[in-house]
Amino acid sequence: MSNRFEDKDVQKFRISDRAYQILTVVLFAAVLIIFFLAVDSMGHSSISKEQQSLENALSRDIVQCYAIEGRYPPNLEYLEQHYGLTYDKKTFFVDYMPIAGNLYPDVTVILISK
Repeated sequence: MSNRFEDKDVQKFRISDRAYQILTVVLFAAVLIIFFLAVDSMGHSSISKEQQSLENALSRDIVQCYAIEGRYPPNLEYLEQHYGLTYDKKTFFVDYMPIAGNLYPDVTVILISK
């Protein structure tokens, strides 16, 4: 006995078990790839923000040193010892070039590629 609401002329679309398994694996791989790309993108964004934060901390410490002592710091180690500057030296290279005691030094923060 057949269902009276079922149309006998319409063919049903059926996916074979093998095609269903392949589709599942492909979708899982796609989701996994998207997840890893998103995590990688967030990592690059985090490093960029960390670099910006280091540049801001350097600028703040240099200006604070000038306001307190009346001269700019002679080197980067001076900022580390007297003003508490800390950063990851394996990730960033800081090029600190003092010009004179009364001129703002040339400071460059460079990301070391891993």
